[in-house]
Amino acid sequence: MEKMLIHPQGCKACEYCVANCPKRAIVLEGPINKAGYPTPMVDPKKCILCGTCYTVCPDYVYEFIKEEVQE
Repeated sequence: MEKMLIHPQGCKACEYCVANCPKRAIVLEGPINKAGYPTPMVDPKKCILCGTCYTVCPDYVYEFIKEEVQE
């Protein structure tokens, strides 16, 4: 199973992730980062972990990691 991590301090509010998310799960309404930009918030109910945000983000704000499934 994959999990998305967000590194908001790198965000420059270019909105590529917002414009390209196929499920419209991302909004730039998070806290203002140190550079003065609003940060992304992802709605986990809408997000399908497709990786589009990771692909289009020029600032490496998104990271996907594999979670180990505990049995």
